[in-house]
Amino acid sequence: MSSSEYDVIIIGTGPAGLGTAFHLTGVAPGISILMIDRERICSGGLLNDCKQNYTYPIGFATDNWTSAEAERLLPLVEEALQPTIKEKQNIEVYRRRAERLGVALLDVRQAHVGTDRSRVLIQRLRDELTRRGVRFMLEREVTDVFNDAAGAGVVIAGGETLRAGNVIVAPGRKGFSFLQQVMERLGIAYIDNVVDVGIRVETRLENYPVVNDYYDPKFMFPDGVRTFCTNSGHARVVLERYDGFSLVNGHALSEQQAGNNLVNFALLKTIGLKAPVRSGQQMGVFLATLANEIGGGKPLMQRVGDFRLGKRSTVETFNEDLYSFPPSCPVTAGDLGLAVPAKIMRHIWAALKKLDTIVPGVLHPSTIMYYPEIKMYANKPAFLDSHFRVSNGIYMVGDGAGTSRGITGAWASGIRAAEGILEGS
Repeated sequence: MSSSEYDVIIIGTGPAGLGTAFHLTGVAPGISILMIDRERICSGGLLNDCKQNYTYPIGFATDNWTSAEAERLLPLVEEALQPTIKEKQNIEVYRRRAERLGVALLDVRQAHVGTDRSRVLIQRLRDELTRRGVRFMLEREVTDVFNDAAGAGVVIAGGETLRAGNVIVAPGRKGFSFLQQVMERLGIAYIDNVVDVGIRVETRLENYPVVNDYYDPKFMFPDGVRTFCTNSGHARVVLERYDGFSLVNGHALSEQQAGNNLVNFALLKTIGLKAPVRSGQQMGVFLATLANEIGGGKPLMQRVGDFRLGKRSTVETFNEDLYSFPPSCPVTAGDLGLAVPAKIMRHIWAALKKLDTIVPGVLHPSTIMYYPEIKMYANKPAFLDSHFRVSNGIYMVGDGAGTSRGITGAWASGIRAAEGILEGS
């Protein structure tokens, strides 16, 4: 195939890129699409845990979305992903407790696939796109994106150039650095002043029984703190490896797997930086690097019992008496107070104390706090229209471009970009 025969090239096979491809091929059969990914299989949220939220504003960047726009597209997302919505019960009890403390508990339609079952879903989606004529170029890295009078295109590692009428850039959270480089080379203005910094909490199921009634409860606390990505059943904390540091995250297997009696969830604080601070991304990288340096090349973990006493955790405190359950992600036992900025830790600890009143037991001495959990999705391009176009023939969508904060929002943002391409064709 010559380098000018693609109608659309999509960088990234995560939910944003898949959303674009599904909509384009559904509305315009025969459109020529190439999807490129540096991984062998989608490495985004679809692969890891695959938790889906179908209620606005969860998963959406509210400065780019209205409730009406999200609700227009969520049925299309649901049609493609075919989720099994999880039932909720007894949430009024928790909601009343939360309201007395100035905390909101959101009622969200949710589905969960599980890390062990996610590849089956991904394969079904890819097989469907292949049947529709979409081509995949996997384990190939895009190094640059360009546009000129003849259209747009990409450069592949090794120097190969591919052209198309339109390019969708959807590299996900791990592609934040690549995205910034592309925007700077193309002269695309962007805002990078927001970052989410927090901890991941791990405890026994008996200490956080709300998950028996509500799989991923969404608590919104004062001071910009919220719960995020709760995992139960067979749940574990995992490492996300970046260049020079690691972050923590949480996964869970499907309900078909035996449980391990553990629960984990994130508490994240959203920080909006003001001038003259240049980059929320760079702040996140600095905090993550500092924590890994203190942890001897790994993130940190500390028992709540030790934190309350103002002392660091040690290897011994992860194996004795009240501290008996082993961490699912054994990183470096230490003192979070040496690594987490004091204001951030103060707000997170205040949220945890409120949560312990809403769900008594979460602050058991054995509960583990892991740090850092930082979300690298704060690049905000200056979009030229409502379809997330940033330049002639170039669109940027998904978590990496700040149009979404989760699977369903990313898929929906891909649909909006596809609608823009179709309108311009």
